Amino acid sequence: MKKDFDKWNEHKKTIDSINTDLYFYERDIWWCSLGINVGFEQDGKNEYFTRPVLVLKKFSKDVFIGVPLSTSNKEGRYYFKFNFQEQKSNALLSQVRLFDTKSLKDKLGRLPKNIFKEIRQKIKDLL
Repeated sequence: MKKDFDKWNEHKKTIDSINTDLYFYERDIWWCSLGINVGFEQDGKNEYFTRPVLVLKKFSKDVFIGVPLSTSNKEGRYYFKFNFQEQKSNALLSQVRLFDTKSLKDKLGRLPKNIFKEIRQKIKDLL
């Protein structure tokens, strides 16, 4: 499938111009504009190039470390399966990265503490 980098670059200009103060916290899950990326880096979907992202660590009101989520069934040590809002999800542990809050679109909810702790431990084990 051909990736539309030009469409993403146009949308990225809009995202960069956003001036917002969002209130987000660790354990939150948000729709987040990931864009179109190179190779096997996780891409966003739909017209906003979004996918759910779990906030792992908030560094400031502007940046956080997050992990993209997927509803696709994934197997192996680089994935963590869990249920969120009555839907099966997978944390893509190998795709952890820094995000700017400008890329946050809509809050989906907050992960229970016990599942969040398991995900953080799995990421620590990978590193």
